This record gives sequence, structure tokens and C-alpha cells, in this order.
Amino acid sequence: MRLFSFAPCGAWTCGVRTQGSASLHPWATIRRRFAAEKFRFFARADFCDRLPGPGFHGRVSWQSAEPQWALVGASGVQAEQGRPLPTPRITGIWRALLGAAWLVFQIYIIFYPQAPLLQRPLHLTLALGLLLLWKPLDRGRIGSVLAPAIDLLLLAGVASTTGYYLLSASRLTERIEGIDEILSVDVAFGILLILLLLEGVRRAVGWSLLSVLIIFLGYGMAGSSFPGWLRFGGFELAEGIEILTMTVNGVLGITTSTSLQFVFYFVMFGAIYSAIGGGQLFIDIGLKLAGRHKGGSAKAAVIASSMMGSISGSAVANVATTGVFTIPLMKRSGYSASLAGAIEAISSTGGQLMPPIMGVAAFVVAEMLQVDYVEVALAGLIPALAFYLAVFLFVDLSARKSGIGVLSPDQANFSPIWPRLYLLLPPIALVSVLLSGYSATYSALVAMVCCVLVCYFKRETWMDVRDWLRAIEEGTRQAAQVAVPIAAIGIIIAVAIQSNLALKFSSQLIEGSGGTLYGAMLLIIAGCIIMGMGLPTVAAYIIGAILFVPALLKLGIPDMSAHFFVMYYCVLSMVTPPVALASYTAAGIAGGGVMQTSYQAFRLSLVSFFIPFAFAFDTRLLAEGPLPWVLAACLSLMAGTGAWAVALVGYLNKPLNWLERGLFGGLSLVLIFSRSATASWTWALAGLAVMVLWAWLSPPVFEKA
Repeated sequence: MRLFSFAPCGAWTCGVRTQGSASLHPWATIRRRFAAEKFRFFARADFCDRLPGPGFHGRVSWQSAEPQWALVGASGVQAEQGRPLPTPRITGIWRALLGAAWLVFQIYIIFYPQAPLLQRPLHLTLALGLLLLWKPLDRGRIGSVLAPAIDLLLLAGVASTTGYYLLSASRLTERIEGIDEILSVDVAFGILLILLLLEGVRRAVGWSLLSVLIIFLGYGMAGSSFPGWLRFGGFELAEGIEILTMTVNGVLGITTSTSLQFVFYFVMFGAIYSAIGGGQLFIDIGLKLAGRHKGGSAKAAVIASSMMGSISGSAVANVATTGVFTIPLMKRSGYSASLAGAIEAISSTGGQLMPPIMGVAAFVVAEMLQVDYVEVALAGLIPALAFYLAVFLFVDLSARKSGIGVLSPDQANFSPIWPRLYLLLPPIALVSVLLSGYSATYSALVAMVCCVLVCYFKRETWMDVRDWLRAIEEGTRQAAQVAVPIAAIGIIIAVAIQSNLALKFSSQLIEGSGGTLYGAMLLIIAGCIIMGMGLPTVAAYIIGAILFVPALLKLGIPDMSAHFFVMYYCVLSMVTPPVALASYTAAGIAGGGVMQTSYQAFRLSLVSFFIPFAFAFDTRLLAEGPLPWVLAACLSLMAGTGAWAVALVGYLNKPLNWLERGLFGGLSLVLIFSRSATASWTWALAGLAVMVLWAWLSPPVFEKA
């Protein structure tokens, strides 16, 4: 029986476990090497043909936010260059116990909430402990004795920090910031917590975010040494520790609160739902709806990724989950490796915009604006639909123009869908409870309980105790890898606000743009994409929200629109070269060049690049206002993005010449940038209708573009 899962290491290894065998026997290894520029994968061209196809019911999980992978056995044995590296049994036991304890704690505080300065530190230290257990130091580089010794020392530090907050919770809750005494024990454990967080960030996401954190810490401590408008008084050591670790303004602030109240539960739901077969159902639904049509394999990838993204909220995890099935199908139906990877990358990236479970950044939006998450999810619905409609039309028109992407009946083979539709009950329950007015936390808990119930509807989806333990381990592992980095981002928020950097930066931004709204928007787009290169989306968004949103607010953009504008372009940075994590992951699966895949994904993203301008100028697109006008604005945005797709592809029932493409592009931009029901909007809509009729009814006049 073949068993597959994903974990990070330096090589791809496929394995077969034979019945009665306790070891994983390598049968194919594909070494990933980098060229001098470190941005190109070298892999065997036939790799994708060896991956599991539709109907596969194994376990696929994502282990890292970086594109460093290996295909390993479901037993948890990881092979590097063909040699198994088993996980120590005691480590596995501690992972399971700590993960189960974290889950119990999170369920407990739903019904019995504790003081913020008790439950937030406990949430963070549990996440830190799990992260250290799941990402131990490399014994090969550091030493088989020194590496575990350092890990044990760090775990002891986490345990002692937990004890400190348990014993000091009452005192920390009652003390007055800036007035009450800061004890030496507070300073000692504050420094320890920050050091543990920095090491956790390094292990979770690498040096990109860690470098930013170190810069902000240095700025906070040495603010008086900076020139010009960056200068401020700086923090004394005790003062900085108080702000960062003893109040609800630093690492125990809004970001940790978001992880505690929202992220953990939705990540757990996504892990459990995938474990019961929900992810595979989404992939098969995509194949059922589009597999037999032109571009069917690519359309199936778009549909499956949009559905999977609605419950995963992570671009890289979405690529890892759906890409191993959809990318090989696209390659077999005629798509190049780089284009197949690009389609999967851009489709999976949109999952961070798709309700009901958007990316972690959406939960932070709700916390920053102090609104219910359901309001943020409803606001994100129309932009997400426009995004996927634009990508779908781009794929469809490109396939009709080139004639590729058709799957044969054998390639589009999948398990029957109707007998598995009961697996849609958990996401339906999630949406229903959310819309009924209950909190997002309670809605996620109900959806998890629904997963437990529906998996026993049919014998083939039953899960035993070991399956549930694996699902809990996977969910808590993913939650820990999210909780630690976003808690550390609290350092950036605290320093930027306490130093007044946020307001000073927004003033400089407005001045640099000449005081014009469009100039400021263009600078913000560049800033979001640059920050998103190598940073997780939530990190890029939070920094953008602190630095860029105040400028948009000063220039008259409403709160929700300003936050969504910044978040949208931070999401698109996942496919923007030269550093594009979603594209890297897809390229690794497809066996294509990283830069070629990133370029193709960026080209595909252009079809949805102007959507944020639409909802920045027309808040009806964020579900604000009377329903008839919201629907009218929605239809006009769909028409505008569809026309932009036609202009980029150059095809609508026939190849279009450059004049026709220019007219489609110009009308689409007018439609997107105009507020609904204005004169320009009306004329653009009428002109677009005329152009569609012209393209559909007239023969080509000019030479094909």
C-alpha cells in the first residue's frame, strides 16, 4: 500500500510501505538543487507522473512555509537521500500530549474565559513548546549531542516562562502600566520570552521575518540614534520589556489575541476536515464540473483550489494539498510545467481571500477594526468571487485560444461524488452558525463537532483513535507554526505605535505621493508587494496596516476598504517574483523553473490586479449598502474583470486584434475604477455590451494579435 505525506528536507523521496515491514524503502529520489542565484529547481521531468492521482485517499499535509520538501511515509519516518531518520518515540509522545493539552485548553476557555494576561501567555507558550518539538535543531549540522541539549534547554525555558505567567497573572492583570514597579524577575522572563519567540520565528518561517523583528527591536532600543523624522527617545530596557511582555499591547496583544480566539479553531477545523476526506472531495468536484471541457484540468485546479482555500486560508498549504493532484493532470493534458504550476499557485493564493475561512490576515482585520469576523467575511465575498471569476475566464479563454487542457476519460477518472456529498455538511454548518449571529470561535467548534459526526456516516470514512490523534497532531502543529510568528509581529506593532512611527510614516508617504490618492495607492502597492517577498501574508499585512492604512484613511478611503486594499496586495505578493512562496511550492511539484513559474503566476495575477481599486472607491463591493445596489456593483465588477481577462488573452469567440483588445481593456478599467450608477460607469457598461456583441457576431477584420 502506498502511503504519502509531505515534510521538509533537502530531497524528494517517494516510498512504499509493504505489509509487515517497519521501514520505508525508497524507490525514487529526486534531488532539488539550486543554481547560483538560488532560485531554480532541478528535478526529473517525470516526477509528476509518479504522484498520486484523482481518487487517492492518502494523507497529504504541509510541514513548512518554505519550499523545502520531501515525500515520506505516513508512519512519520522521514528519508533524506534514501536513509530513514526516525523520530524519537519520546518526542512523538510529547507532541501528542502537548497537542492534546492545547486543544483541551482552547475548548475550556470557550466556556470558561480567563484573564487576557493568563490565557494569552498560556496559548503562546504551548505553541512555542509544540513548535520546538516539531522543528528540532538539525543534529547533522550541530551535533547529535549538542542539538538535543539545546532543544531541551529551550523547552525548559518555555516551561519556566509558563510557570512565571501562571504565578504572576493576577499581579500583571492588576498592575498599572508606567506606574507600578517592574521587578527584576519581570525583566528576566520578558527577555527570555522574546528570545524564545525570535528562535521560534526562525524555525517557523526563516530569517526573513526574524530580520524585520530584529530591526524593529533595535529601532525601539536605539531610537535616539536615528536621523530626521525616524528619531524618537527610545525605550529603556525595563520600559521596553513592560510594553512588549507585561501588557496586552506587545507580543500578548492583538496578534496573539487573534490566534487565541480565531486562528487556532479554524486551523484545527481545516486539519480535521481534510482528515475526513473533505479536501479530496473538493478536488473531485472540480474535476466533475470542468474536467471534460477545454482547459478542463486547469479549470478543475481553479475550482478545487477555491473550495479548498475557503477552509484552509493558506496559499502554500493549498498548493501542497491540491497541487499534487491538479498539477500532474494539467501537465498530462498539455500544459507546460511552469504554466501548470503558475495556475495552481494563483488559484491557491486566492484562497486567502475566499470566505468563510479567509487567511489569518482577515482575522487580524476583524480585531483591528473591532468588528465581528462575519462582517469581514461578508465584505470579502464579492472581491473573492471576482478574483476567481477573472482567473477562471483567463484559463478558459486561453484554453479556447490554444486548444489545450482537455482531459481524456481515463485522466478525469475519480470516485463517485454523490455518495460523499455528506462531507459538505461541516462547512455548511460553519457558514450557517456564522450567519446565525454566533461568534466565529463557536462556529468553528460546531463545525469540528460536525466533522466528528459525519465521518461515521459511512464505513469507508470511519476514523479510529490513531487517525484522530494524527489529525489533532497535524492541526496543533499547523496552529503552532502560525501562532508563534504572528505573536512575534506584536513587537512590530508595539514599537511602531509607541514610537509614533506609524503616523510619521503615513505623513511621509502622503508627501512623497504629492498628496494625490492614486500616487499614494501606487506607492502602497509597491510597498505591500516588496514586504510580501519572503514574509508570510499576515506579517506583510500587519506591517502594511500599521504603516500604510493611516495614509489611506487620511486621503478619504473608508476603514474596511483601506484594510482590504492593503491585505489584497499582500496576498498577491505570494506569486510576485523574485520571491514568491506559492510559486516556489508549485514549481517544486511541477518540476518547472521557479522564476518561469513565478513570472507566469504574476502574469495570471494581472487579471485581478485592479480589483482593490474597485472596492476602494465603491464600498458597495464590500457588502455595504442596500442589497440591490450591492448586486449591481457586484455584476459590474464581474463584467469589468471579465473584460480585462478578454483584453489580456486576446480572445472572445475568435482571436481579437489589438484595437479590439485595447477597447476591451479601456472599458474594463473605466468600469472597475468608476463608482456604480455614475455616468462613466453607465457609458462603460453600455460600451462593453456593444463590444461583446461585436466580438461575438463579427468576423476578424485585422490581423490576429
